[in-house]
Amino acid sequence: MTLSVLADSGPLYAAVDPHDAHHPRALRELQQLTRDQRNVMLCFPTLLEAYSLVLFRLGRGVASRWLQEMNGGTLINPLPEDYRRAAAQLETFSDQPITLFDATVAVIAIRLGLEVWTYDHHFDVMRVPVWR
Repeated sequence: MTLSVLADSGPLYAAVDPHDAHHPRALRELQQLTRDQRNVMLCFPTLLEAYSLVLFRLGRGVASRWLQEMNGGTLINPLPEDYRRAAAQLETFSDQPITLFDATVAVIAIRLGLEVWTYDHHFDVMRVPVWR
């Protein structure tokens, strides 16, 4: 059985931007995921968010190459119920600036029993297993 992690946009972006503070860490973790034969999955909203970051910060050429690399990955389309649960999750943690993107990833990770590859402490706040 192949183990999988659900990627957040932070590590995906950090891996492609050599000026990102987390770039060396993201590259090390990608190597570790490969050694451990872990499949990196991502939700369509995460793909959209990360692509936008790459496009606006690094340009169209880098974004195009990055997107081609992501096309080979496992993509997950959230269910309508995932969005409803994510919205409810936001209400539960109304004192935290958690995005709907992150809450949706958290709900999907819990539903699928996956750890999240992230650098965002809000996943710890939401009590979601984080891959480290």
